[in-house]
Amino acid sequence: MGLSYENGIESEPLFDPNILKALDFSKSKVIFDPPISVIDPGENLKVRPLCSGDYDRGYLKLLSFLTKVGDISRKQFLDRFHAMSSCKGMHYITVIEDTVSGQIIGSATLAVEQKFIHDAGFRGRLEDVVVSDEYRGRQLGKLLVETIRLLAEHVGCYKITLDCRDRMVKFYKQLGFQLEEGNSNFMTVRFQD
Repeated sequence: MGLSYENGIESEPLFDPNILKALDFSKSKVIFDPPISVIDPGENLKVRPLCSGDYDRGYLKLLSFLTKVGDISRKQFLDRFHAMSSCKGMHYITVIEDTVSGQIIGSATLAVEQKFIHDAGFRGRLEDVVVSDEYRGRQLGKLLVETIRLLAEHVGCYKITLDCRDRMVKFYKQLGFQLEEGNSNFMTVRFQD
């Protein structure tokens, strides 16, 4: 894995890129028309782990389409990146890069929680799914969600969950997620907006 440079930008991956290549899309129940996958996401697109150089590839700007990001310096970004990469097997931020512009145009996160239940199992959480407006309609959101679902299964999670806005429930249902009867309440205490 290790540090490399692409177009002069440091490029240390958050996790081993070979994990994504090993995902078995034949297990997927999601239909892609036309067919796309991690290996072939579309012309001039590449699916890969978040890299340390993605600060310069617009990763934080992309996240700002989803929620408040704040004014994060390169040092803050790298400190957080290295803290996450030091927790092996816990953070799988997967991005889609436009290889022509060199910009990050899509992203989703698998956060893995270690549990004592389920034989000291792992629970996965799908977080921060976002695709740049200019790339919508190309099934990239579906691809990111299915990649994270397969990744969660690959790393041994006994389940994967997510929280979403009401308007997104239909989208996630189409991808196999279900509201659990009697357990569909999401509650929160916010300390900041």
